[in-house]
Amino acid sequence: MTIDDAYAIQNAWLQIELERGRLLVGHKIGLTSRAMQLAMNIDSPDSGYLLDDMVFENGCQLEVAHYCDPKIEVELAFVVGTRIEGPDVTVDEVLRSTEAVVPAIELIDARSYRKHPRTGITRSVTDTISDNAADAGIILGDVRQDPNDIELPWVAAICERNGDIEESGVASAVLGHPALGVVWLARRYSDHGIALEPGQIILSGSFTRPVDCRAGDYFKVDYRELGTIEFSFR
Repeated sequence: MTIDDAYAIQNAWLQIELERGRLLVGHKIGLTSRAMQLAMNIDSPDSGYLLDDMVFENGCQLEVAHYCDPKIEVELAFVVGTRIEGPDVTVDEVLRSTEAVVPAIELIDARSYRKHPRTGITRSVTDTISDNAADAGIILGDVRQDPNDIELPWVAAICERNGDIEESGVASAVLGHPALGVVWLARRYSDHGIALEPGQIILSGSFTRPVDCRAGDYFKVDYRELGTIEFSFR
């Protein structure tokens, strides 16, 4: 199976969801760190879609039983103000076209084994892309920041689980600048005649490693001037 095959499968799932009445509200970008790309034997990011029933509010409580292998990652989300499209999109264009940057947690989940218990076959990037780039949801923070009023590469966050610091990171880990994730997505979509539309939420990529989620876990992610996101699992 090729990367194009995997995206064709992902798009078929999207069409099924839209026919069921779901609404497309945005997109996610994954595999933005060099370490994750090496782990998946790929040299570029991947992407998936966000639907209206995948968006959760700050302070939410989620059910572990609703997921296969839930984990969370710390990210920034870009809320599109004016259409972003074309093969030559730049960081400056993304920043001009962004209405607000919002702290965000991506809930990731995979419906395939990392390593199959019987065959020993390991999950590949085509498996992940076919499965909507492992995206299961997004938890949005409450602070909306003009991207031109903040040094985005230096946005930092600390992720606590049950009072213990599990992860920390700086947004420059996303390709050197989190807006570069949006640049990559806009350029890739331009090959298919797709634009990033006003109002859409674009998850730009994680700047921490994934953290496992278990029943009873309480998370607090502190972004300093961008506020705090808190949520739990039962």
